[in-house]
Amino acid sequence: QVLDTKDLQVFKVTVNGQDAKFAFGEKHSFKGTPLEITFPFELRRGQEAIVEISFESSPKSSALQWFSPEQTSGKEHPFLFSQCQ
Repeated sequence: QVLDTKDLQVFKVTVNGQDAKFAFGEKHSFKGTPLEITFPFELRRGQEAIVEISFESSPKSSALQWFSPEQTSGKEHPFLFSQCQ
């Protein structure tokens, strides 16, 4: 699985609670850097997977934006989203 990133430091990735291997691909000047995740198990058709990524952003992570809990519909948790899909 490959996700887009830009100026993130990734510490850990889990899939359904299991540690997953991850690596960054080649950095592109304006597109960012792909984050390549290897699932710790074979994903079956129709199977759900919860991917959790422990990361730290930087001021250069311009594509990331946060909603405070008060700005979300549930008003309980913050929400992170990206405008650079």
